[in-house]
Amino acid sequence: MKTIKLLSVVAIASFMLLSFVDQDKWIVPAKDKAMKNTVENNKENLAEGKTLYNLHCKSCHGTKGLGDGTKAKGLKGDLGDFSSAAFQAQTDGELFYKTKKGREDMPSYAKKMTDEEIWMTVHFMRTLKK
Repeated sequence: MKTIKLLSVVAIASFMLLSFVDQDKWIVPAKDKAMKNTVENNKENLAEGKTLYNLHCKSCHGTKGLGDGTKAKGLKGDLGDFSSAAFQAQTDGELFYKTKKGREDMPSYAKKMTDEEIWMTVHFMRTLKK
């Protein structure tokens, strides 16, 4: 009987831990994931994307997108590493969606930036590769 109780406790604890892991996943709806960047990737738009990144993103995500900005220590969760292969493997639509919508400590930029400005920022995020 003790074995059954122990196994039950272990099973419940495992289930609870797995549910927390799933909550941390940032699921982007398929239609948003498939969105294409509507802004041309040229020198001017890239420069504007960098300016916007420095204004809105750098304080948390850091100059190189390593999640080491001046505000990072006061935030919960993983700020990500924009230079990582996993980050760079995301679609432009995923980056746009996450920037526009936000969640938890990541604010929504829907009212702070136009769609065009977010797309320019996505272009700049692509330059932060290792």
